[in-house]
Amino acid sequence: MLPTLADVLALDAVRRGNPRVVAGSDRLDSRVRWVHVGEISDIAHLLRGGELILTTGVALPEEPDKLAQYIAELAAVGASGLIVELGRRFIDEMPRAVVESAETHGLPLVTLARETPFVQITESVHARIIDIQLEELRASDQLHEVFTDLSVEGASPAEVLIQVARLSGRPALLENLAHQVLACESADRDTGTMLANWEARSRAVAPTQRTAYDAASGWLVTMVGARGHDWGRLILFLDAPPGPRDIVLAERAATTLALGRLLERHQESLERQAHGTILTGILTHAYADPDEAAARARAVGVPLTGRNLISVVLRLTETETTLNLQAQARLDELAEAAAAACRDARLPALVGALDQNRVGVLLPLPPRTLAEVALTTLAERLRAVFPTPFVLAAGSVVESVRDVRRSFLEAEQVADAAARQPDRRPFYRLPDLRLRGLLHLLRDDARLQTFAERELGPLLAHDAHRGGDLTAILRTYLEAGRNKAVAAQRAHLSRPAFYDRLRRLERVLDTDLDDVEACLSLHVALLALESFRREIR
Repeated sequence: MLPTLADVLALDAVRRGNPRVVAGSDRLDSRVRWVHVGEISDIAHLLRGGELILTTGVALPEEPDKLAQYIAELAAVGASGLIVELGRRFIDEMPRAVVESAETHGLPLVTLARETPFVQITESVHARIIDIQLEELRASDQLHEVFTDLSVEGASPAEVLIQVARLSGRPALLENLAHQVLACESADRDTGTMLANWEARSRAVAPTQRTAYDAASGWLVTMVGARGHDWGRLILFLDAPPGPRDIVLAERAATTLALGRLLERHQESLERQAHGTILTGILTHAYADPDEAAARARAVGVPLTGRNLISVVLRLTETETTLNLQAQARLDELAEAAAAACRDARLPALVGALDQNRVGVLLPLPPRTLAEVALTTLAERLRAVFPTPFVLAAGSVVESVRDVRRSFLEAEQVADAAARQPDRRPFYRLPDLRLRGLLHLLRDDARLQTFAERELGPLLAHDAHRGGDLTAILRTYLEAGRNKAVAAQRAHLSRPAFYDRLRRLERVLDTDLDDVEACLSLHVALLALESFRREIR
């Protein structure tokens, strides 16, 4: 880490000049990248930021406004400070215009009361900068092997922090951007004390640089992330300002943590792809022999032979299935969450995307495990980690890979029907959907379509030609159990107006709405119509 202006002022070469800070005393922590001697007033355009300027002032302008502009230009390009030797141009003190401009623009201004060879200052500061850089290189070389091994081994965040604490002798902590602790190594300190009121304390420390030391808290903080996407902060608890080795240690550890997360996600993605390929092969009969599918599944750690098999389809609810990148990302997250839930429940399973809307899970049931128990466990664990609404639908239990396709088709049909009107059940199976499920399964049957058209055709034509709402009135009436008073209230109509609509319905349909069987037939036709229309959408 580069020396600060305070570090420069503490050097013997500077102290011999009897330095005095006359402006910007609150900015002595500015980092000095280089020292530049400049006796011209238009030097700012030659600087890149971080330079400490040394001058006697002999070539500076006389006018106060031009002196103030000189200071403003140095501050604008990011100069770390200005040191002026008194005695040549400015005898005993700096002009008020210079001091006020330096205070206004936050540029540290230092005067030297004694004549001081500038070459001694530049040599001392540059030697300090080079020494720091060499020390950082040596520290980097020493730490390179340790963290390379951790990266290659795929070390967990906890294992990385253990090494950080061991190498530094100080506690280390990893938090996310919401200031929640992800991993912590206390280095024999009291963990409770270290984590007390953590979120509030952490939010109070907000450095502006990727790696920075906060003197008030004694924390060395470095951002953790890759590809421009930060996701956490690594914090090293120090008893004194950090040395070059501390900084290299923190930054190498942060890099290892970021790389580990990338590798973990890449590995998970590869696993989902491998599982998805096997599932697709089973469903499309790509494998000539079911034993080949079983062998491929066994190779990824999922035994299918000798087990009862149940197919599961996960689908985001209808409000979540917008075809865009965000929805696709949510589906990918659902697949990863399902795989993690299976691992946590010790249920080895094939988990992969079936298409842009659904995730498939082929679950071999452990011996003596009931399907309902396994499905309940999976649903509970998955909903605990994945808050976005979804439905979990299961097909029939089968005994062979040959029958998995039938089980999956059933699960897909159940998922499609349940996603339309989810009622927060842990999981759905075909008997749970009752009449709506049956109609959904039969939605492509021409006989059902003919039935619905025969029952509702005149009413649909009437509404289409006249822009009416009689179909909605019929649905409200039937869903209210043929209770006219309740139906009128739900339709937000007076009773006389609602009764008049019912009479018009009877004329259009040529039926008696007091006839129970006629109403049952109409209700089934309406449910079938809903199934057709939703399928079209």
